[in-house]
Amino acid sequence: PAGTAAPVVARNDKPAAVKPAAGAPARDAGAATKSRSRKPAEAELQKLFVLDTNVLMHDPSSLFRFEEHDVYLPMMTLEELDNHKKGMSEVARNARQVSRTLDALVADGGPISAGIPLSRLGSREALGRLYFQTKLADIAPVEGLPEGKADNQILGVVRALQRDRPDRQVVLVSKDINMRIKAHALGLPAEDYFNDQVLEDKDLLYTGVRELPQDFWTKHAKGMESWQDTKTGTTYYRVTGPLVASMLVNEFVYLEPQNGEPTFHAIVRELNGKTALLQTLRDYSHHKNNVWGITARNREQNFALNLLMNPEIDFVTLLGQAGTGKTLVALAAGLAQVLDDKRYNEIIVTRATVPVGEDIGFLPGTEEEKMQPWMGAFDDNLEVLQKTDDAAGEWGRAATQELIRSRLKVKSMNFMRGRTFVDKYLIIDEAQNLTPKQMKTLVTRAGPGTKIVCLGNIAQIDTPYLTEGSSGLTYVVDRFKGWGHSGHVTLARGERSRLADYASDIL
Repeated sequence: PAGTAAPVVARNDKPAAVKPAAGAPARDAGAATKSRSRKPAEAELQKLFVLDTNVLMHDPSSLFRFEEHDVYLPMMTLEELDNHKKGMSEVARNARQVSRTLDALVADGGPISAGIPLSRLGSREALGRLYFQTKLADIAPVEGLPEGKADNQILGVVRALQRDRPDRQVVLVSKDINMRIKAHALGLPAEDYFNDQVLEDKDLLYTGVRELPQDFWTKHAKGMESWQDTKTGTTYYRVTGPLVASMLVNEFVYLEPQNGEPTFHAIVRELNGKTALLQTLRDYSHHKNNVWGITARNREQNFALNLLMNPEIDFVTLLGQAGTGKTLVALAAGLAQVLDDKRYNEIIVTRATVPVGEDIGFLPGTEEEKMQPWMGAFDDNLEVLQKTDDAAGEWGRAATQELIRSRLKVKSMNFMRGRTFVDKYLIIDEAQNLTPKQMKTLVTRAGPGTKIVCLGNIAQIDTPYLTEGSSGLTYVVDRFKGWGHSGHVTLARGERSRLADYASDIL
C-alpha cells in the first residue's frame, strides 16, 4: 500500500524466533510508519532490511522509515555513497546528508557489531537498529554474475545474511527494477521503497473536478440559500446534502442537465459541517473575459483560468497530457497579472532539466542562456500569445515582445536553495520529474505575494527511480488538496491539433 516502508509478502513458513526490538509494537512488515499496532496474534517476524544505495540517495531519511525493523548497510552501499558525494546535484546533496546522518549515529554509539539504535537521533518511529557489514571475508560471490559490479556484491551480502541468519527475514530494498528482478531470480526477497509513494494507482489521484448527479438540486434543495454579489456578478449557493461530506475546498463542480437547461459550473468556496458554499465562476470562454488575448476552449481550461486569475489562490497545480494547454493558460494568466493588473512584478520560469534523449553536456553562457534549450515550450507559447494582438502591427508586437522579455526570467532549479521570491509569479514546468524533496525545496521559496504554478504530465516521467505514485507532482496534488489557498485541475481534452490528439490516443 502507498506510504509504506517496504511491503513484503508475509512468510509464515519460518518460526518467529526473534522478539521485536524493545518497545516496538509487533506489526505487519509492510505497515506504514503511522499505522496502528496489530493484535499480538497477527505478529510477524522482525525483518532485516538491506538497503541499496539508490534508496538512501532518493530519500536521505529512509533509514528511519522502517519502524521496529532493523536496517543493514553493506560496505558497497557506503562505497557508492562516497562515489556520489561530490557536486551540486540533488543526488550529491542527498549522499552527503546520509553520510552526516551515519556519522552522527556512529559517534559514541557503542560497538557497531551489536547494532546502533536508530532512535538515537530522536526519531520516534524508528525503533530498530542499524547494522553495518563488519565481516568482509565470508561473502561468497554470486555464481554466474560479474564480481566487480556493486549490485552483484550487494546481492552476495543479502544471500550470506539469509544463510547466516535463519532467525530473521532478510529483505533487499532497492529502487532499481533490474536489481529487484535479479534478486527474485536468485530466490532472494526484494521490494521497492514505498515510503514516499503517495498512491499506487494514478487513476486514484485527485482531479479537482467533480460531475454532479442529475438529481443534485432535488437532493440538496432543502434549506438552500442563494444570493448574488453585485460587484463581481457571481452567485453563491449554500447547500446541505449527502454529497457535501465528500467535497473539498476549491474543488470544481459542474452539472450539465440533459433537459436543455443551462450548464452549472461552480467552485466549492467553504465547507462548514454538513453545508457547502458554492460560487459560480467567471466565464473565460467568452471573448470579453479573455486573458492576454486567449479564451478557454473547454470546461477544464475555464476552471484552470479561474484558479490562475484568483489572487486568493497561492498554489495551483495543472495536470494533463500533451496539448491540453497547461503552459499556454499559465503563461497567459501570468502576463495578464504582471503587465496588466500589476499584481506580481515578474514571471519566473523553471523546470527540471531531465533530458528525454542523450544529455547535451555542459552548455556555455549565462544561467538564462544555459536554460534556453530546455525552454522551447515557453517560446512556442509566447509566440502564440504575441500573435493574439492583431491590431498592434509588427512594431507594436516587437515592443510587446521586448516588454515581456524584461518581465520574464528563466531560472535554473540548481540555484533555487536559500532564495525567497516576493511578489513573483513562479511557473514550474515538467514538475512530474521532481522528487517530493525537490518539490518541497521549490514551494518553500515563496515569499509574501507570490503565486506558484506547477505544470506536468505524470505519464511522461523521465527521472530514474521516480514513478507516477512517487513523483513530487503527485505528492503536492495529494497533500495540498482541500487547503483554502490552493487548487488543482486535471485538464482532459487536447487542444493542440487533431494529429496530436490522435497520436496521444493511439501511440
